[in-house]
Amino acid sequence: MTRPLKFVDQNIDDYAMKVTYDPVKGTGKLVYNISLVKNEDFEYAVSVLKDASKTGVSVSGLVKFGSSGENIAGYVVPEGCTAICTVCSITFDGLLIRRGIPINPIGGGVVEVEDRAPVRFTHIILYEHTTIDPLQVLISQQITSVNDVMRKGSGNILANIREFHMEAEPLVGRVLDELADSSFTGILEVGVPNIPLLGVPGSPQYISIVAVGGTNPMAAIREGGRWVQTQAMKGLMDVREFVEIRDY
Repeated sequence: MTRPLKFVDQNIDDYAMKVTYDPVKGTGKLVYNISLVKNEDFEYAVSVLKDASKTGVSVSGLVKFGSSGENIAGYVVPEGCTAICTVCSITFDGLLIRRGIPINPIGGGVVEVEDRAPVRFTHIILYEHTTIDPLQVLISQQITSVNDVMRKGSGNILANIREFHMEAEPLVGRVLDELADSSFTGILEVGVPNIPLLGVPGSPQYISIVAVGGTNPMAAIREGGRWVQTQAMKGLMDVREFVEIRDY
């Protein structure tokens, strides 16, 4: 029997509904991405991850490493490679859904940053029109400059955008307050009702919110001339399996 095509917005809904992460208690399951780097590039990758966490271009400082041959949730790390699991920003969608806040994932793209302030989306791929994660596609296009953003404050980073109804604004505010003291730091910009956010129009009576892409550190590693392979939204994992990169 032929499987029907499954678009990314459907995958987001599936994963977000299963998120149990509690940012206050630091427990539960969150959505993760998995990337591969060559073993000889591991130390370089760690330094990039630390810089990304410090400068706020990553969703979280939480990471999990896997050695060659190690089994990570059914995935065996290839010989000669090290796996890096990072937090996916779709975890935020799950936090909203757990509070009874319906969300509409819009898309993922590249955001221009000037003096550490987001200016506009320069490229965007709508979730409802693709079966491949947009950020996974855009990393391969070599149109990011994450390292420039980390070092100079200006450049292009990966980000995604979703929207929620304006009546839910107080509830969303509480979630954002909880995240302020957690390991999840990836909120880039929050809009106002009926106004486009970073150049992307929303639905009437809805508010858009932009989060940095969880694969930004991998884009930075690729910009450094190193080989990296990424799979976004790989699955769900208990937050207790992760460690803070600053403590590594």
